[in-house]
Order: sequence, then structure tokens, then C-alpha cells
Amino acid sequence: MSHLAPGSAALNAARRARELDALGASDRPVDVLVIGGGVTGAGVALDAAARGLSVVLIEAHDLAFGTSRWSSKLVHGGLRYLATGDVGVARESAVERHILMTSTAPHLVRTLPQLVPLVPAVTTRQRVFGGIGLGLGDGLRLLAGTPGAVLPRPRRIGRDETLRLAPATRRDGLRGGLLSHDGQLVDDARLVVAIARTAAALGATVITRMRATSVTADGAVLQDALGGGSLRVRARVVVNASGVWAGDIDSSIRLRPSRGTHIVLDAAAMGHPLAALTVPHPGSISRYVFALPQQLGRVVVGLTDEDAPGPAPDVPTPSDGEIDFLLATLSTALERELGRADVLGAFAGLRPLVDSGEGATADLSRRHHVAVSPRGIVNVLGGKLTTYRAMAEDAVDLAMRHGGLDGGECRTRALPLVGAPGSPVPVTGQGTAGGSTTTALPPSLLARFGAEAPTVLAQARSADPTALVALGIDVTRAEIEFAVLAEGALCADDVLDRRTRIGLVSADRASAHAAVESLVGEASERSAR
Repeated sequence: MSHLAPGSAALNAARRARELDALGASDRPVDVLVIGGGVTGAGVALDAAARGLSVVLIEAHDLAFGTSRWSSKLVHGGLRYLATGDVGVARESAVERHILMTSTAPHLVRTLPQLVPLVPAVTTRQRVFGGIGLGLGDGLRLLAGTPGAVLPRPRRIGRDETLRLAPATRRDGLRGGLLSHDGQLVDDARLVVAIARTAAALGATVITRMRATSVTADGAVLQDALGGGSLRVRARVVVNASGVWAGDIDSSIRLRPSRGTHIVLDAAAMGHPLAALTVPHPGSISRYVFALPQQLGRVVVGLTDEDAPGPAPDVPTPSDGEIDFLLATLSTALERELGRADVLGAFAGLRPLVDSGEGATADLSRRHHVAVSPRGIVNVLGGKLTTYRAMAEDAVDLAMRHGGLDGGECRTRALPLVGAPGSPVPVTGQGTAGGSTTTALPPSLLARFGAEAPTVLAQARSADPTALVALGIDVTRAEIEFAVLAEGALCADDVLDRRTRIGLVSADRASAHAAVESLVGEASERSAR
């Protein structure tokens, strides 16, 4: 068992090298070896470390490399699952949303108004069932204990307020809107990094660019993608949290991946909305296209649910049909029809759904699957980003029973992540989140780092750390340094595509690449000293 005293949450190349050396020199098995560095694997590592178990998390690429960075970034209460009769998933979603917004990550989640505009394309049936659904969703909020100050009750609003919240809404025939509220992450990949860093502070070893091969119930051979070479790590329990690649680790797993596509727009094209437009799919009472205001002056529009058979690619590709569908559906609620010229970028993620053998992927349950395979590996898959903590709790409970591990009760319901108010992970550097130093901080820095925002600036050594990394891109030079010094970024791609989301728009990526690469190089040299 590892100690519970919080240590450093900094992940960097120097720590990676030290911990790799320690793994190679040890002949003792770790309690839990976690394969996969997405939100589920990071959640399992945190849960296990918080119980006092020794943990090694390995990831073949980078933290949040796979599905976890391709979500809608919603922390939602599972209203859609009520419509499909999956009451258990809907209730679990509402409870986990409450935990994220009020306890574990309130610094990374904000309250997001969601607006169904009552334009002519929204039928009477959709309006009626939409209103009923919002009432049921509010019941889930009450059941979870989330106060109205965090998530206000749904209500009908008039035409003027609808246009104030969503200026691009179609005016002809507009009859107001249905307004509700949900949770929205400032960024999904940032949540994964915060979970992994919190786990590291509690003693977990977190190593990226490390691929698991020859996986058995009692360990795996790890192949180092950076320094070459390999080592075998023995473990009392192996947890497979590798998402859509889980079948590569354990051949007994049957997945049916589903592709969800989003497009990226300039917020100016949507009139800089203050709410997420929620537009029903044609003829549907349970599926919607969302236009979600995001950081960096963008609106992300999604999402689809398409069968994606075959081997899972590292980076899925949206189809032309999906992009056209999103544009066409959203345009039914807008004053101006959107076209391909409005699309700044597009991305797709694969959902690791458990194959039930029948039905469309949109109808497959979002319940998570936790079980010991015939090979003795604990597999955790399915589910969704909002419920990662509950998935991890179930996985570690099973791992402890399966491996006879001596650990305590789950602590993650009330364990704030690094950067959150009340986090047990110490914030080092100058200034504190409650001090006067925060008044001079860029609002975007506070939104992305919470209590750690002063530390991000205090640790910066580059010239003019509060300057933007590129014209019009609201990311400071200090954030690039911090990504390397404390967030495990090992190259410019890690920073552009995951620690920040600059890479979602190719033009932004090109304009920032040289500056980011230079800052990463300087910070890497400093980290190595």
C-alpha cells in the first residue's frame, strides 16, 4: 500500500524517467496496473491511489489521446436516457454531474444555459415532449441534490430573451424558447489531466508513451516509445481501461464502436451566443444537435451517432455526410443558413459501446461494463465521460475483490481535483487562489486552472508570460510552459492538441505552432535540469 500524504502533482519528462528507473529496479508487484490514459483509466488510477493502493498507469500515446478529448464537453444529467427508458443511467449521470459541479471539479465545470428555440421547424410534438423532458430532467436534478443556484429550473422564455441568448436564431415565426441548464467542461482533456495529476500526487505512477504488450492477469511487458527498450511490470490486478482499443488488450471483449462527429464554428458566425442552441433531429423527440459555445471564441456543433466497424484508428475522421447533417439540422433554427465555408474544423470520437448484437448504435445502452474476463483481467468500458468516477469506483471495487487487495473505501466522491477549492494537493508557487493576486490574472487562465492559476504564472520563466501565444488565440505563453513542467506534455503536439485545444482549428494550429514548439523546447530543457 502507498502512503496517502499528498505529494507533487507535477508530471514531466524528468519524473517519467525517475519512475521508469524505479519500475525497472523493483521486483515487487504493484497492486494495480491500469492500461489506458483516458478519463476512465485516469479515474481508476485516482480511485485506487486514494484508497492507499500502489498504482501504475500506462498510456500508449498521451493523456486524453483517444475518445476522452472528442466529447461535446457536456457534464449532463442524462435526460436523453430517460427518453429511451434507461432510468438507471439517467440517475447516475445526474448524481455524477452533481459531484463534478459541487465537489470534485467545480473549477473546470460551468453552468451552461441550453435553449430549444421554438422556431417553425420544431413541431408541436417536439415542443410538448421537450417540455415534459425538461421537467423530468429537473426531477433528476432535485434527486441528485443539486441546488437551483447551480442549475436553475427550466422555464419557457419569450422571443426577446431567446434572441439575447442566441442572436443567430431564426426570427420569422419564433415563439420564444425552452430554457434549461446543464454542466459544461471548460475542456474534456483538461479534466483527464487534472485527474491523472491528482492520482500522481497521491502516489500513482503515470507514464505516457508506453505501450502494454503480452498482457496477462498478473502484469504486462511495457514497450517504451521514447527511449526504446522494454520491461515487465508485475501486478496483483490488471485493469484494462483502453476504450475502443480494449479488444487489443483482451480478445474476449466485443465492442461495437459508434462515431460521434462535431464541427467547429467561429462564435461570430453564431452571434457570440450566451446559451447552447438545442435543435431536435427531424422527427425525433429524444435526439438533438447542440451548438455549444466554447473557449477560444469557438462554437462546437454536434453530434452524430454512426456505426463505426473495423479497427479503431488513432484519430477518427468525420464523414462528409455527418458534417452536412449537422449544418443542415442546425440551420433550421438559424436566421442564416450555414455552409461548408463556415466550418473551421471538424473532429470525431469513437464511443466504446458494448456489443449487444442487435439494434443501431444510437440504441445501445450507455451503461458501463465492469467484469473480470476469462483471462483474469478486469475490464472497464462503455459508459460516458460524466460518469467516469462511478465507473472507476466499480472497477476498483471489483479489482480489490478479485485480487484480494487491502485498500480502504472509495474516497473520490469528496476528493477535489488539483486546482479545485479544498483540494488536498498542495498548490506551490507564488500567490493563492483566494488572494489578491487573482485579480490581475486573465479570466481564461482562471477558467482553465482554478486555484493553480497563480502558480502557472509564478513558474513561468519565458519573456512576457501573460502574452498570447499567437494573435487572437486566448492562450498565454505561461500555459505552454506549465503544460511541460507540470502537466506531462512531452512535445508540441501534446500542447496544441490536448493541453490546449488550439489544434481543433488547423489555421490556429499553424499560427501558434512555431511559438509553442519554441516554448516547449525551452521548458523541456529547464525540466531536465
